[in-house]
Amino acid sequence: MSDATSQTVYFYDRHPISCEIILAKLRASRGHLDGLRPEELFPHDQDHYGGLAATDELAREAQVSNGSRVADFCAGLGGTVRYLAHKYGADVTGIELTPARVSGAQELTRRVGLHGTARIVEGNVMDVPLPDASMDAVVSQEAFCHIPDVKRAVAEAFRILRTDSRLAFTDWIANQPLTAADAQLMREGMAIQPLRTIPEYRSLVESVGLRVISTTDLTEEWGRLAMYQLLREEARQAGTPMGHDAFHKSYIRFVDLIHERKMGGVRMVVTKLPRD
Repeated sequence: MSDATSQTVYFYDRHPISCEIILAKLRASRGHLDGLRPEELFPHDQDHYGGLAATDELAREAQVSNGSRVADFCAGLGGTVRYLAHKYGADVTGIELTPARVSGAQELTRRVGLHGTARIVEGNVMDVPLPDASMDAVVSQEAFCHIPDVKRAVAEAFRILRTDSRLAFTDWIANQPLTAADAQLMREGMAIQPLRTIPEYRSLVESVGLRVISTTDLTEEWGRLAMYQLLREEARQAGTPMGHDAFHKSYIRFVDLIHERKMGGVRMVVTKLPRD
């Protein structure tokens, strides 16, 4: 396991959203966990900016519909996987690196009865355990920033997509070069690898044979420090592992960088063209 991969696993093993915290909150509000419905998880399991509205936008851009075969790269606790399966009737496979999050995602999926169409498997998105040309869409939300070789991950999306199908993703970008100190803090606290600009992202996806359909700069919309402060306190109260101190320190600086517009976000939609 590479240092970057180990850092990502370390980060997500201590992430302030976990299966245990979600179930503890539901048990407190419902009194029990019997008969959980998918929609009861959605307020708790969407670990990305914009919640369900952002997932709906990606689903629209990726042309997800009933029966679509979809892969979610870096699926985490499977919130997006379950939502696309439940709302859109898609058959969704999430690829997730961290074993603890895979098991947590599988537990949540089992409890809401979606394990037939929503599955989360352990794997690395730089070497996806899915056949060539087997997917109608690939989605990913704010996760490529943790991958040491994004080009390999995007090339894997190209490989598993059918011709004329789409990859739709959101991710963090660098609007200005980060200082060495900031880059190190982002890496140590949040497992964020060197970020790229929007033009660099366009060049990257085009280099593997994908064509850019649309690019949306999300810099003005993103910033979540208050949310993560709340999650950290909830983790403490639930008696489960809190976000480590480096995460807390890096997240404060992370939001500063967003407010300063040095960092931002992008939503990109690309398609796999027929080969000549």
